[in-house]
Formats: sequence, C-alpha cells, structure tokens
Amino acid sequence: MTDPEARVAVEWLVTAAPDPEACRWEWERNPHGVALLPAGRRWDVLILPGGLGQATLDVLYLLLDRPGPVLADFGDSRLGFFVPAGTASGWIGTGVRGAGRGSWIVVPYPGRATGGVRWVVLPDAWGTLTDPAVLELALHEAAARVLAEEGRTS
Repeated sequence: MTDPEARVAVEWLVTAAPDPEACRWEWERNPHGVALLPAGRRWDVLILPGGLGQATLDVLYLLLDRPGPVLADFGDSRLGFFVPAGTASGWIGTGVRGAGRGSWIVVPYPGRATGGVRWVVLPDAWGTLTDPAVLELALHEAAARVLAEEGRTS
C-alpha cells in the first residue's frame, strides 16, 4: 500500500468520527495504532466467522472489481465487511453479527501494522461500500463452497 492510499483511507474513515481531529490524535498516539469509530453513521459492518468470511471475500472478488473495506481481527477469526448504514439492523443470518447505529468498532490506522485488527481491503477515495445484495449472494455461494469442502474432508 502506498502512502497516498493510506492518506485517502484516513480521510474517509475520520468522516465517521464525532471529532475527526480527536480520531487522528488517537491514531497517532495509541501504541496499538487503533481508534474506536461509530458504526451506523457512514457505514455498518457485517462480521462473519473467519473461514466463511474469507470464502465470501474470494467470491466477492469474482463478482466485483473491488469490494468495500474489509477488516480482519487477530488471527483472522472474523472478517468485517463495510456496508451502507442501516444494513445491520435488517440483516438476518446465522453466525453473522452486525455493527450498526449504537455500535463502535476498533479500526486500525491505514498503512500501519498493528498487533491485532488489520485491513484486508482498504477504504478507497470514493467511499465504496459492499452492496448488501451482492454480499448476500457471495455469502450463499461461499457457504455452499465451505460445506462442500467440509464434506470432502470428513
């Protein structure tokens, strides 16, 4: 990732913060390189278990030139897909958690290594988010692939 990509991502992310300057300050001074940002303002986050999340991301790359931002937690045990605000409140799916209005998420500083949360897909200059309908289709396809793979290994 280049420095301009990271700067663009920072500028987009801080628009969700109640105080953008305080968010920048937190990122610069937090030894872990993370800040808390509210979901539900500019975006929601749908959080999938790691294996299913990675399979879903693989399918999204087949369907789209570029999905919206995606976060992975420590050990990639969960992936968080950024979707339009309001999506989480209407999403129903086994094992899928939604972070929407009233939720806060840990967001790493773009372009810096952290000990835990990391960007799998960095935000872009246009504020691209993953379309929930496309994510749902990708999730169904990924679930079928994961089940088929599990059936082959048991």
